[in-house]
Amino acid sequence: MPMRVGFAGTPEFARIALERLLAEGFAIPLVLTQPDRPAGRGMQLQASPVKQFAQKHGIQVAQPRSLRPDGKYPEDAALAKAAIAGAHLDVLVVAAYGLILPQWTLDAPRLGCLNIHASLLPRWRGAAPIHRAIEAGDAQTGVTIMQMDAGLDTGDMLLAEGIPIAPDDTTASLHDKLAPLGGRLIVRALELAACGGLTPVKQPEAGITYAHKIEKSEAAVDWSQSAHAIERRIRAFDPFPGATATLNGEAIKLWGAQPMPGPGGEPGHVQSVSGAGVDVCCGEGLLRLTQLQRAGGKRLPVTDFLRGFEIKPGMVFARRAA
Repeated sequence: MPMRVGFAGTPEFARIALERLLAEGFAIPLVLTQPDRPAGRGMQLQASPVKQFAQKHGIQVAQPRSLRPDGKYPEDAALAKAAIAGAHLDVLVVAAYGLILPQWTLDAPRLGCLNIHASLLPRWRGAAPIHRAIEAGDAQTGVTIMQMDAGLDTGDMLLAEGIPIAPDDTTASLHDKLAPLGGRLIVRALELAACGGLTPVKQPEAGITYAHKIEKSEAAVDWSQSAHAIERRIRAFDPFPGATATLNGEAIKLWGAQPMPGPGGEPGHVQSVSGAGVDVCCGEGLLRLTQLQRAGGKRLPVTDFLRGFEIKPGMVFARRAA
């Protein structure tokens, strides 16, 4: 009899893992995902990528607003509890779900809950491990399959595999490398679990860091930082929330940049402008802006951007975007 695998996840990262599990022949009687959210210009309710995939393949979907019986939505928790009990799960796979799993959820499946986490634990526990790894300048990251417990990504490690972070990786490109890796590792973990071949390993106490949720307020560029730090943040915040700089009162999104050798100057001061880019002084070094976007416009290479927005040497970006 195939292992009965429940799945809890919401965004594209999770959908890729769910697709891999289904392709490998696992029985998936139940999917949990976040409630539909307003999205797009019309702010119409939109189902998550996981829900869309599950419905397409005839899998039962539950969308509780909370799993806590003592929380704000006890009726949602009760319905979810009934759905999980009725699914007779051997294991619940969790990937970027977005809700805290209380103890009853962790205990419900026969083999507990396995999490697909997009970092090499214990580094970057928390909500935004891909973003924070790029922002910090890490040389590598990876995926850890973890036995979930009541803590924040504190459970025992079951499998892990690392990959290098390329110098030009954005959160979008790194996501697209890690998501299929997560799908492959969770399949391997479940195969091992089925024959008792998983060996839990305690997370080390050394090297613990936390990947706090990305806030829109972090998008503002602080030109007093080094050119290297700003360039990493531009890549880390692509596609969301995008790094923002302000020039002549207008907010501009920065999507491409390159640290340049040479002395800096007043932070935010435009030192030179050419077809190669706009060179801006930082707290340390120069940053060459190569891809920019006006509000309501498209991402443009610097030469195209400058045709519609004049930037001259001597102009000064606001020290920190509004």
